Amino acid sequence: MAKAKKEETEGGITAYSVKTKTKNVPMVDPVINCKSGRYIAVGKDADGNNMAAILGKDKAEEHIKNGNAKKGEGWE
Repeated sequence: MAKAKKEETEGGITAYSVKTKTKNVPMVDPVINCKSGRYIAVGKDADGNNMAAILGKDKAEEHIKNGNAKKGEGWE
């Protein structure tokens, strides 16, 4: 099973789109949820396909601070 690698850019969060099989697809209006100590960015691509990316705590807080994403469920 191949593991999809996601990357963050200066403009926002990008992830691998399973449906279109393309890398570094930017998320539109991502929301970062904290579940079981993991930070998961959930959003959609430009075509409306659901996407998710797992982030570290530092990257998640950085994206929220910069205004690239919003806080979702599970934050303290």
